[in-house]
Amino acid sequence: MALLPPASLVFTVRRHEEELVVPAMPTPHECKLLSDIDDQQGLRYQMPGIHFYRYNSCMKGKDPAKVIKEALAQALVFYYPFAGRLREGPNGKLMVDCTGEGVLFIEADANVTFDEFGDEFYPPFSCFDELLYDFPDSNGMLNDPLLQIQVTRLKCGGFIFAHWVNHTMTDAIGLSQFMSAMGEMARGALTPSISPVWERHLLTARDPPLITCVHHEYDNTAVSNGTTIVSTDDLVHRSFFFGPTQISTLRRFVPDNVRCSTFDILTACLWRCRIKALEFGADEDVLLICIVNARSKFNPPLPLGYYGNAIGYPAALTTAGTLCQNPIGYAVELVKQAKAKVTEEYMKSMVDLLVITGRQKLNMVRSFLVSDITRARLGNLDFGWGEAGYVATANCWETITYYIPYKNKKGENGIVVSVSLPASAMEIFVKELDSISKG
Repeated sequence: MALLPPASLVFTVRRHEEELVVPAMPTPHECKLLSDIDDQQGLRYQMPGIHFYRYNSCMKGKDPAKVIKEALAQALVFYYPFAGRLREGPNGKLMVDCTGEGVLFIEADANVTFDEFGDEFYPPFSCFDELLYDFPDSNGMLNDPLLQIQVTRLKCGGFIFAHWVNHTMTDAIGLSQFMSAMGEMARGALTPSISPVWERHLLTARDPPLITCVHHEYDNTAVSNGTTIVSTDDLVHRSFFFGPTQISTLRRFVPDNVRCSTFDILTACLWRCRIKALEFGADEDVLLICIVNARSKFNPPLPLGYYGNAIGYPAALTTAGTLCQNPIGYAVELVKQAKAKVTEEYMKSMVDLLVITGRQKLNMVRSFLVSDITRARLGNLDFGWGEAGYVATANCWETITYYIPYKNKKGENGIVVSVSLPASAMEIFVKELDSISKG
């Protein structure tokens, strides 16, 4: 484990006036209902991201902002709901009014080069407000743009592509699909290689809805033992790098006959260290929630090209004492069991629960929520300048830990983990993680 230093680079960005990019051709004006997964309360926020691109001599004389803006307009012909606006119907049901009003687009220039960032391509980005403007008069939900993009040109000829998207519209896999279509258009394609599929009715509640599975992730009574509430005051945000060497060290804590993925062992160790750092009582209930792509869990699988939210939130429940007093292998088994819960019936039960409970929020009391975006292929986005040198979520979050693909300055491919904890707990967390990482 390598604790990455906070980003410290300071630079100036000059923004041009924002504009709305509309589809390059006329598109249908219609209302499209979101699925019952899409419009749950926990997804009603903006999902930010950032891509860094080096200068490419093959693109000399090309303006990345112009190329991307034109590609966006072309891609919106196929993904025209992104150019619409959210409306709220009866009982809070969300729908997209496909008005064609457009995506918010900003071009900008920064007095900095790609190389001046050094190795600081990980959250939290102290400069993110410069790279993607947060409009104060926008609540980011109803009647506002569903997607915002800022392309910032660098002095060296490289550029930064930053964005936020309304999470009710898509998940990381769906966003990657849409942006890949933009990249294809930028490189000369006339149509996307994967045709977009709306079909949000596939993840709509049954009639009548019926909860058939246990969903600790939405059950506020599941963690009834305990009174500790994690304070969000005095939060410290840190990122940690795990390369092949660090992952191999963590695997030593798991018996040779136990099969586990990198996600399993990393999540188990982080969860255990986090619970120790927060110093919960031994009898207090604690929850792990994994975000799982469920596209392949259906029979037949969801159609190729489906770009709505298709994620489950399976949970593992135990007590702080049981988790911390047992070997790490115990936590690994809990992670594996949680992931295995995601079946077609589990997803249908989850959707039905959301409708029955009026879009119940996730249970975040003493919970550790993990999202692995290393397989979303967001780093493969190519507008003609090659794949992104680095890609990341914009910031650390209070309630969720992201696993981000990353290559360090030694050229090692690994995972950056973003963590937010109260200052006193972060000190303990770093010590615990350092102890485990040294074997």
